Amino acid sequence: MIRSELLQALAKDSPGMRSEEIERVVDVFFDEIAKRLADGGRVELRGFGAFSTRERDARKGRNPRTGDSVEVPGKRVPYFKPGKDMRLRLNAE
Repeated sequence: MIRSELLQALAKDSPGMRSEEIERVVDVFFDEIAKRLADGGRVELRGFGAFSTRERDARKGRNPRTGDSVEVPGKRVPYFKPGKDMRLRLNAE
């Protein structure tokens, strides 16, 4: 699902809201998650999962074009851990 499909699904389920309002709600939702993660926090949505960040150590990489060895700095990367309800839905038979 892409962002526009999400907006269409929300519009279909919320006939009383204008499309601009729905788009604003989605923007605020994703912005707040991104802000919390950027501040080093965690976002937990019960039944869905938890967003957090993990540290990646610095390492030696390779430039695929030249084959030269390059230093890749350490960084934080987003991480998602699905909740129990989500895992059950994904593995239902």
